[in-house]
Amino acid sequence: MVDSNDKLSYFQAITGLEDPVLCTEILSAHGWDLELAIASFTSTNSPPPSETTAAAPSASANTTTVTDVAGSSGRSDSDSNQPSDSVAAPGLAWKLITLPISVISGSLGLISGAVGLGLWVAGGVLSYSLSMVGLGSGRNNIDSSSPLVSVSASALEARDFVASFEREFGEIRPNFVGEGFMDALQRSRNAYKLLFVYLHSPDHPDTPLFCERTLCSEALAAFVNENFVSWGGSIRASEGFKMSNSLKASRYPFCAVVMAATNQRIALLQQVEGPKSPEEMLAILQRVLEESAPVLVAARLDAEERRTNMRLREEQDAAYRAALEADQTRERKRREEQERLEREVAEAERKRKEEEEALERAEREAAEREAALARMREEKALSLGAEPDKGPNVTQVLVRFPTGERKERRFHSTATIQSLYDYVDSLGCLEVEEYSLVSNFPRVVYGSEKRALSLKEAGLHPQASLFVELNS
Repeated sequence: MVDSNDKLSYFQAITGLEDPVLCTEILSAHGWDLELAIASFTSTNSPPPSETTAAAPSASANTTTVTDVAGSSGRSDSDSNQPSDSVAAPGLAWKLITLPISVISGSLGLISGAVGLGLWVAGGVLSYSLSMVGLGSGRNNIDSSSPLVSVSASALEARDFVASFEREFGEIRPNFVGEGFMDALQRSRNAYKLLFVYLHSPDHPDTPLFCERTLCSEALAAFVNENFVSWGGSIRASEGFKMSNSLKASRYPFCAVVMAATNQRIALLQQVEGPKSPEEMLAILQRVLEESAPVLVAARLDAEERRTNMRLREEQDAAYRAALEADQTRERKRREEQERLEREVAEAERKRKEEEEALERAEREAAEREAALARMREEKALSLGAEPDKGPNVTQVLVRFPTGERKERRFHSTATIQSLYDYVDSLGCLEVEEYSLVSNFPRVVYGSEKRALSLKEAGLHPQASLFVELNS
């Protein structure tokens, strides 16, 4: 596809109009559809040249220099003496007169095309719906193999020409592309080659012999296929007739060599009118190719330099993005590591505080227990009262502890076994609270069920020897 500037340049080259404002208005009126605008503009022109004009006597090749044909014919001064019956572009006054008609017809064509497109889409949806429910006809199965992408009218004309030329003259021929002239020109630009143009006049007496002996000769066909992009069209078809007007073809067979200029215009490099032998055509094409080689080489080198620069920029951008991503990755890992260390420090600090609090709480609880035990011992020591003097009603009690320590005290014989436990507790010699007082011979355990007995009732009077047995 070409942009608006290319379309404007091509429209000027095809129609011969030099006023860019007028050309822009015509293209805008036709929705920038170049083919529709050209067809509407040339619909008021004279019909293709008659066979008497096409059968004019042959002349030698008309050689031109590299000239821009976007605003002019691009022919040399020697071409100004061409016969008066050559196809001429319509005058500016006539184009201005027919412009409203062309704009109206183009608008009507756009409307009808939009309506037709809507009907085609609706028909396609309906056909698809019917086929989904099993109501499609056999014809739908045949049409399903047709191409889904629409082909332009110029491409269809080019394909028809290629097929007709091959049927008539065989397969040894220039490889004419099956697409419109502008697409062929763009193809030649992308391939850094010149565009070989052949305008076919079917009824001209020199056409069959020229095609058979010259165009279809193995040497010429091989040379053209190797060094050029080829496009051909019949002057009976729309685009072939338009190109005959643009290139001002007056004698047939007609060949030309053009190229896409750097300023988005078409440059006519060479035109050959009249029949030529294969040797003459080869000589002409070789000369044009040699003269244009520096331009093509410069264009190719410039494109390669642009591609190289673009590749270098892409590589630099890729390296920059990679370095940036690496820096971002390192920074992210650094932040993650820093956050991890901060979390570890915070967790260690929290555990330290918890341990300190637990230690303080344990110390406080131990101090409280120790104070409670001290109060308990003091209270029990006070509950025992003063130790009585020796007498018949006084019992002498010896208590042995697991550590081997011994303690003795006198008690009234009426004192209870509980008094002995209170005495042991008041001494603070044990670190446990659960224990029993036991006598050896005979072995008697003075447990909780005997604590209410007096010493005399328990058989411990007048003296007793007990030991402390820790409860497991």
